[in-house]
Amino acid sequence: MSLLGMPFVDTGADTALHVVALVVMVVTVSAVAVGFWKIHEMPINKAHKEEHHQIGLITALTWIGFVWHWVWVLAVFVAFVDGEKALRKLRDIWHEQPDNSAQQSLEAPQSDREVTNNA
Repeated sequence: MSLLGMPFVDTGADTALHVVALVVMVVTVSAVAVGFWKIHEMPINKAHKEEHHQIGLITALTWIGFVWHWVWVLAVFVAFVDGEKALRKLRDIWHEQPDNSAQQSLEAPQSDREVTNNA
C-alpha cells in the first residue's frame, strides 16, 4: 500500500462503511427533524395541557409559524402567558391605593429637622 492509496477501496469493508455512513446520516437527519417538530409543536401541547381558552388561535399561529417564524414566537407567548391573570394583575396594580408608609418615611426627616431647629 502506498501513502497515496485509499484504504478499503473496492473491498467489502468499503461497502460496509458506506452503509454505516448512510445509516448515521439518515438517523441524524431524522433526529433533527423530530426535534424540530417537537419544539415547533410546544405551544400547542402547552395549550392542550393547560386547557387554554385560545387553543384554536395558538394552533393557527403555530402552523403559520412554519412560514413566518416570528408568528411562532407569538404563539409561544400566547400559550405560556395567561392573559386573564395578567390583565387582572395589571388592573389590581392600577387600582392599588398608594402606600402611606412611603409618604410617612419621606415626611419623617423633615420633622427631625424641625425638632433640631426648635431646640
